[in-house]
Amino acid sequence: MSTQGYDSALASSGLRKINWARRSMPILESIEARLITSAVVKGRRIGISLVLEPKTAYLVIALRNAGADLSVWAPADCVQDDVMHALRAEGIKVFADARGSGAADMELARAFLGTSPHILVDDGARIIRLAHREFPDVIKNMVGAAEETTSGVRPLRAMHDAGELHIPVINVNDSRLKYLFDNVYGTGQSCVMALLDVTNLQLAGRHVLVIGYGWVGKGVALHAAAMGARVTVAELDPVKCLQALHDGHRVKSIIDAAPATEVVFASTGIEGVVTPAHLEAMADQVILCTAGGGNYELPMAYLQSLEAPKEIRAEVEEYTLPSGKRVLMIAGGHCINCAAGEGNPIEIMDLSLSLQACAIEELALNGSQLSAGIHPVSEKTDNAIATIRLDVSGASIEPMTPELTEAMARW
Repeated sequence: MSTQGYDSALASSGLRKINWARRSMPILESIEARLITSAVVKGRRIGISLVLEPKTAYLVIALRNAGADLSVWAPADCVQDDVMHALRAEGIKVFADARGSGAADMELARAFLGTSPHILVDDGARIIRLAHREFPDVIKNMVGAAEETTSGVRPLRAMHDAGELHIPVINVNDSRLKYLFDNVYGTGQSCVMALLDVTNLQLAGRHVLVIGYGWVGKGVALHAAAMGARVTVAELDPVKCLQALHDGHRVKSIIDAAPATEVVFASTGIEGVVTPAHLEAMADQVILCTAGGGNYELPMAYLQSLEAPKEIRAEVEEYTLPSGKRVLMIAGGHCINCAAGEGNPIEIMDLSLSLQACAIEELALNGSQLSAGIHPVSEKTDNAIATIRLDVSGASIEPMTPELTEAMARW
């Protein structure tokens, strides 16, 4: 459980992956150059709590190159071992265990907070919440944090409403560049592709139930349908239900959809959205996975109270219900694209991680002037990052003319 030792062969493999990702991340590369020149993060202690894979590793290295003092934490189900060893070989403190071990996750998270970061980047608000519960002195000296996901923003809003959020948090998740691209095109594609890779099955003709029709659910439904699946959406919000219907999907409650369901993507970020009763109503050998959230969306405690599962193939376990029906769990119910795949596409993560780099820059420059609470990414930042990607792609933006300005202001 050392945070310092590394294996040279694994480190070499991880570095090749990081360098491959870097080739297709021109936006983050340009921000790295800006941060090096400005020295705005130089000497800052920055803690990164994200899925530990090549794209996030490049963010870590870019910030290190700009002079920051970096520490990294990730739960074991979100660790690529060779990437972890590559960062350690670069002299970066990594608080993580080998993939799949997991027993020491919280102990390592506490050690990670023991580095007293000035700025945190979090995924699911796990570390922000832990710091508020157990490390008040760290919170007192923290400039602020940035949050990556819907499942993290939701509890942070609850903390703020209860008067219990004591630092400014930049809400990267609600940036247009995050939810329109990372969630729809990134998570949607990578979760569907991870399922296909893990199972070696096809989706064409299968009944797929997507639970939740937020941005992630929309992306999963879009990509599953593109692979020929018969998609049904279960959703609490009647307007989102209507949107799913207009997008060409069936709309049913989970229990009504259950008898025909062959594959489930839980994509709500809400604990306990799938119940034991739902499982009993589903088809034999239904495939379960989560997209964008965690295994808390599935009835893991119930399943684990049953007879020990059989390992059918790598990342696929079979549970037998009291009725005799079988449930096939992918990657222990953890977010499938990270736990059983390489995460979102590189170009998509260039957008999201560039937003994180800009959030860190904003906190380093102005965090002490921000009030405790949740703050948006500025439209200026969104537009600047989008413009860099458009330039790299050879696209051009329609110019605003005086005539258009006048026409738009006319009433």
